[in-house]
Amino acid sequence: MSRKSPRDGSSCDDRRVWLSAPQLAGDENALVRAALESGWITGAGPHVDELERMLAEVVGVAHAVAVSSGTAALHLALRALGVGAGDPVICSTLTYVASASPILYQGAEPVLVDAEEGSWNLDPRRLVESIERLVASGRRPAAVVCVDLFGQCANYAQIEEICDRYEVPLIEDAAEALGASHGRRAAGSFGLAAVLSFNGNKIITASGGGALVSSDPSIIEHARRLAAHSCDPAPHYQHSELGYNYRMSNVVAAIGCAQLRVLQDRVLQRRTVFERYREGLSDLPGLGFMPEATAGRSNRWLSCITLDPAEAGIEPEKLRQNLGNENIEARRVWKPLHLQPLFADNEVVGGEVAERIFERGLCLPSGPGLTVRDQDRVISIIRSALQDADQP
Repeated sequence: MSRKSPRDGSSCDDRRVWLSAPQLAGDENALVRAALESGWITGAGPHVDELERMLAEVVGVAHAVAVSSGTAALHLALRALGVGAGDPVICSTLTYVASASPILYQGAEPVLVDAEEGSWNLDPRRLVESIERLVASGRRPAAVVCVDLFGQCANYAQIEEICDRYEVPLIEDAAEALGASHGRRAAGSFGLAAVLSFNGNKIITASGGGALVSSDPSIIEHARRLAAHSCDPAPHYQHSELGYNYRMSNVVAAIGCAQLRVLQDRVLQRRTVFERYREGLSDLPGLGFMPEATAGRSNRWLSCITLDPAEAGIEPEKLRQNLGNENIEARRVWKPLHLQPLFADNEVVGGEVAERIFERGLCLPSGPGLTVRDQDRVISIIRSALQDADQP
């Protein structure tokens, strides 16, 4: 079977269909050329400033600092909030490892909390349980890292109130959710600070990079200093605090500026992809879809389905392999952190819902460049697999 690049231009039916391939907005070349011609190619420059301004405006907060990755942004948020060795930090368990690894960077202890059925995000009831359990044991949580999974905001109407009531700082991990919303507020506007990602598979990409956004200037100022080796204001190189090289280059920021201009187009494209899947697959027994929370609007970063093997007649992993055999990339949903060897010894509150979603969930090709023809291929293969499984 041929393995063709998404830039190949081939119209053959066996060309590779990617899970979430990036797509150019159109202005990247001009902005990158302007960045190169300006001489600003390192970790500062007018495009970095412009990207930060645009991000703050899009999200609806006062400040932003562009950095090398979403993971770096989360690490900086934890540092800026004073999270240190031995501190318990509550984190969603149904997420990618990057939501919790910065907690380990700080020597803190992740406390992993289950998802809720209605959004696949952090369960507010379990959040209360985890906070009260920690407080009862004499260990007040230093922060909550709440993840917006697969492009959907968590239930912040309840989660913000809970964190305020117990006086626990809230960090929103919106790495997958730029362009989504909860109520009238945009993803990235919740908590004391929020994390964004521009990795190559995200809804917009700068080829990499991320950002920390907040309306608290002290958090952003501290994070900006930490991201640049924590240089003291002195006429010589002086450092009083451990810092990092987490800066975003002006060239990368130029790509991000071009991409951010088409964010709403990307959201519409991804939501259209999801609706095509719903129309093409919803009649199949045992097949369901990631629900959209009633109070929010998902960016549908990835279109996720669930399979009940007893009704569908096929396991999600078998369906993923069938798609792979046809040169179509699909992925299982995130394996819960409490099932990961790295976090085997960490405390977990609940976990059954996250485990069930993992056991049944599958992410389908969802990128903005996905053609109707290619999506029809995906739908046809899934229908055939489930209908063949239904045969006696």
